[in-house]
Amino acid sequence: MFALNDASNGSALKYCAYELLNRYDLMAKFKIAVSPLLGFLDKLEEGYSKYGNPYHNLVHGADVMQTMHYYMLSVGLMHWLTDIELFAVLFAAAIHDFQHTGTTNNYHINTRSEFALIYNDRAVLENFHVSAAFRILQHDEFNILANLSKDEYSEFRALVVDMVLGTDMSQHFAQIKSMKANLHGPLENIDKSKALSLTLHCADISHPAKDWDIHYRWTMQLLDEFFRQGDREREQGLPISPLCDRYTTVIPESQVGFIDFILLQSFDVCSDMLNKIVAPAKQQIKENEGEDTESTSQNADQEGESDKKDPSSSSSIVHIKYPWTHWLQCNRAEWKERAVKDAEERKRKAAEKERLEHEANSTTTDVVNDTESS
Repeated sequence: MFALNDASNGSALKYCAYELLNRYDLMAKFKIAVSPLLGFLDKLEEGYSKYGNPYHNLVHGADVMQTMHYYMLSVGLMHWLTDIELFAVLFAAAIHDFQHTGTTNNYHINTRSEFALIYNDRAVLENFHVSAAFRILQHDEFNILANLSKDEYSEFRALVVDMVLGTDMSQHFAQIKSMKANLHGPLENIDKSKALSLTLHCADISHPAKDWDIHYRWTMQLLDEFFRQGDREREQGLPISPLCDRYTTVIPESQVGFIDFILLQSFDVCSDMLNKIVAPAKQQIKENEGEDTESTSQNADQEGESDKKDPSSSSSIVHIKYPWTHWLQCNRAEWKERAVKDAEERKRKAAEKERLEHEANSTTTDVVNDTESS
């Protein structure tokens, strides 16, 4: 996504959103005209750039949108969705951090900001992101939902609101606990809105599950944003939020902790959920293949083998793959190794400091003794 942003002169979100809406044929299905779509995407990019955030910017919005697309395609989740639901998923991903202030919900609450007062300290930013995005749609020249029916609009908006509010980290453990409980029952127990909310939540925090270079770049940009908040908190005499103190935060250990206590659990539950959702389709295709075995010719067999290698074939949607597993483990191992080296370096510096202080004290004592002798 960084490469796309460079190639598009800083418009990764516009190009990503336009491509995906067109690829899923949503522009045609919901009669979205090009002019209002481009105008709306321009407004989105403008809003994402408002505060000059290192992390919560238009590239992050595009990255999460593309990640949702990749998850839906690689796992086959898109085949569980109606067209309006698919539209809502991509829209929610695109707007989920719109006009982010570069500060956390707790910062808004502690400073009694206007946003905190409007949203009563509850999912402050998440509520604001949705509200601000839908306010743009109130203008005819940007209204990409103009041709939705009343029922379609209601379903679309309800799902978008649920999904974006589901990215609130304060709801993380409750969200995970609820989904784990639902996984013990039949598929009907899994609420589609909650399932999609969890998937977006995982996509939102997914950079540790990507290639190390990408993950490391996102990590440093996020910490830069956190440290800026910490500097403001220090200046305002506020308690410095976790991970926001540039002088005390130990980066490798913080990342190992985030992966261990947040990421691994999140993706384990999400994987189990997606498997439960997609498994019936897998079983159905296996049964269909069994029925066709006797009548299948050698040429058809060869074509079938070719289809299995084609990620766009209907057979591939049931070969469930979890692309996040490999990089989560690799990146955790890399941070673990760095944490050990970092701890050794801190220990070395502490010993060096103690040695210098001891030498200084010894020198002072010698001077005092010499003075008293003379």
